[in-house]
Amino acid sequence: MIENFTPWSALAGGALIGLAFLGVFALFGRVTGISGILGVVIRGTREGLDWRFSFIIGLIVAPLLFGQLSNNPIEFEIRGSSWLLILSGLLVGFGTRYGGGCTSGHGICGISRFSLRSIMAVLTFMATAVAVNLFT
Repeated sequence: MIENFTPWSALAGGALIGLAFLGVFALFGRVTGISGILGVVIRGTREGLDWRFSFIIGLIVAPLLFGQLSNNPIEFEIRGSSWLLILSGLLVGFGTRYGGGCTSGHGICGISRFSLRSIMAVLTFMATAVAVNLFT
């Protein structure tokens, strides 16, 4: 069930994500897949490390800053066991490597470039999400 859906903020958020993709692609000729960006930062590869590190810091700082400036702090609650969360994270990481990218890479960057692999990946993500949602 969707609660508190606000189409204007969703539209603005989507536009900002699109602009971020376009900016990174125009400036660096790279796609904005978070798993790929994070992978380079973790490996410590020197080439392009500065913009990738800045991008990841921005992903963390931007929502916190928005919460402070808008007087609407982000509230979240983690439910479930720590072990289940760790296992889930490992499975997502494995799936990201096996699938050649993450949801943001395939969904935003791949589909916008008409990549058949990305279209198939997103269809798989969505079908899995619907199935899990129906059975939980």
